[in-house]
Amino acid sequence: MTLFNYWHYIVLFIFFLVFVGGVVASLKQPNKKLVLPMLLSVTLVVALFAGFSIVVVDKYTKKVKLYRVKNKRLLSIEKIVYSGVVKNVGNFEIGEVTFKVKLVNKGHVIGNAKGGSFFKPSGFLEFFSGQNILYKPQTVTKEFVVAKNLKPGKAKSFRVYFDFPPYFQSVSNFTSVSGH
Repeated sequence: MTLFNYWHYIVLFIFFLVFVGGVVASLKQPNKKLVLPMLLSVTLVVALFAGFSIVVVDKYTKKVKLYRVKNKRLLSIEKIVYSGVVKNVGNFEIGEVTFKVKLVNKGHVIGNAKGGSFFKPSGFLEFFSGQNILYKPQTVTKEFVVAKNLKPGKAKSFRVYFDFPPYFQSVSNFTSVSGH
């Protein structure tokens, strides 16, 4: 769950006032058949906008940067290691810092991949065998929580491991970090 700051509470208070105004307006409705649909509409609209506003406030108040990212492939155990430092550059505490890695196999771009690596079975044999042997994904995405309750201006180093696909040849890697 995200940590709330005062901007979250201000936005939620504004939507609470809108909700109270909508409830009062719907209860003053002279046609009593419309009271329940109006209450439901006000509730749904306010809840939807409040949810979106929480995400927007998170995006603009919780800022984190990634420094000194290095990766190393451990051939003996077929894993890849990413290490680096995450720093809270915003003015508010961040509940969770998520590090995201995306590996893309470039073998298919330069013509090194065989056609079989893109074939995905239709499902007939897969239904009976229960395995998907022929399909090899060309993109791998992993997410890791690398810091919790990161105070403003503070930094934390991290190291994450995950399995490296052995059939990847010329790999492009993309890293990003986000705070929630």
